[in-house]
Amino acid sequence: MARVVFGDSAWLAPEVLAPIAAIGMATAVGDSLRSRRAYVAAIEERARRAEETREEEGERRVMEERLHIARELHDVLAHHIALINVQAQVAAYMLASEPEQARTALGHVREAGKEALDELRTTVGLLRRPGSRDELLTEPAPGLDRLPELGDSFTAAGLKLGWLLYGDPRPLPAPVGLAAYRIVQEALTNVSKHAPRATATVRIEYAADEVIVNVTDDGQGGTGGISPGFGHGLIGMRERALSLDGTFLAGPVDGGGFRVHAVLPTSRENRR
Repeated sequence: MARVVFGDSAWLAPEVLAPIAAIGMATAVGDSLRSRRAYVAAIEERARRAEETREEEGERRVMEERLHIARELHDVLAHHIALINVQAQVAAYMLASEPEQARTALGHVREAGKEALDELRTTVGLLRRPGSRDELLTEPAPGLDRLPELGDSFTAAGLKLGWLLYGDPRPLPAPVGLAAYRIVQEALTNVSKHAPRATATVRIEYAADEVIVNVTDDGQGGTGGISPGFGHGLIGMRERALSLDGTFLAGPVDGGGFRVHAVLPTSRENRR
């Protein structure tokens, strides 16, 4: 047998080549099937992961949108309800002795209620499906250009308020302008609720590639115009700043009072 297999030309004999060819073909077919199964499994795994990623991304976007709407509703309602509450108390106190001032306070209540409804209408409009027949027309989101009227609403409610402006005012990207406006609004709302007799100071600084928002008050007590703990207002302000890759700080001031400080990048590169 050894002579047949290892002879000079015996290995070319058909009875030797046939088994070798069969073994080779079986091996090749097996490798091909294994490779195909591995390829199909890899494709299925990538498809499964892609589907999971899409679902996770969809859930993340839904959650971000819910947080955005929750912040907007909180800021709108907290601001206007605080003003309505203050003016209603003034009207009740002045109704018998000074009816004219009570009438003025009630006028402020009516105006605050109207503004609250308008802003709620705008916010709810964000939930409408674009192109639907009942889609609501919405006004532009507020920005720092609307700070004067915001300040007027607080001073009308009796809050002592001062303004400081540094740098050259310029148009800001809509998300930055909205975040800055809402941070000032929420900070002043907290002052009016928790330290109504305090004096608040709003400082806006326009730097080269960022806008700096600083709101302080001189209310007495360890936390000034903010009650202890981190409520929805402070959480919302922090989320607004961090969503723009900015920074946010809030805390008591030495000697009394409270400070809210936010730095919001204005250039796209800084917000990445």
